[in-house]
Amino acid sequence: MAAPCKAAATTMSPKLTLGALDTRRSTPTRQLSTPGPDAAQLQRLLQTAVRVPDHGKRVPFRFLRIAGAARAMLADAASVRLRERDPDASEAVIDKLRTRFVLPPLTIAVVAKLGIDEAIPEAERFSSASCVCLLLLQAAQAQGFGSQWLTGWIAYDRPFLEGTLGLAEDEQLVGTIAIGTPLVAAPERDRPDPATLVTDWQPR
Repeated sequence: MAAPCKAAATTMSPKLTLGALDTRRSTPTRQLSTPGPDAAQLQRLLQTAVRVPDHGKRVPFRFLRIAGAARAMLADAASVRLRERDPDASEAVIDKLRTRFVLPPLTIAVVAKLGIDEAIPEAERFSSASCVCLLLLQAAQAQGFGSQWLTGWIAYDRPFLEGTLGLAEDEQLVGTIAIGTPLVAAPERDRPDPATLVTDWQPR
């Protein structure tokens, strides 16, 4: 194994870095408020988010920014589509869906670009796009914002994805990342003990 880079060792504290990673929490969408990231802050968040493993340097992802008046417009469109899917959907379900887009001051939709590629499997490219979501969550928290990664039916509903969000046939929504100022401290939850998840491979 190669020795750690001396330059990195002198500018970065492993304990502080791991400690920061361990503080990541998901802030429920209902607990996100203004202000959200401004243009410069968002650019900085995305600058971190794109530093993901990317086999073949395909950059198999892009972003949709949902802010300002677009939040309510998207909430309206999603509500209409939900009623088409489920005419019996309750007002509580509709309200929860609208909250997803209306309350956070900023939502970033992370889109995976999955066109034909004979060299890099689709699963690998989708994995790269998924890594973008995690780094965006971590970057948001590093800037003092709360965030939440959401999927749900809209991530898989092709009429909504293509007709409303404008995705191409070979694109997939990895998730929407809601970002804003947390109204309360993000809750902690039980985490798995990694010691229970590790086994040693043995030849068969």
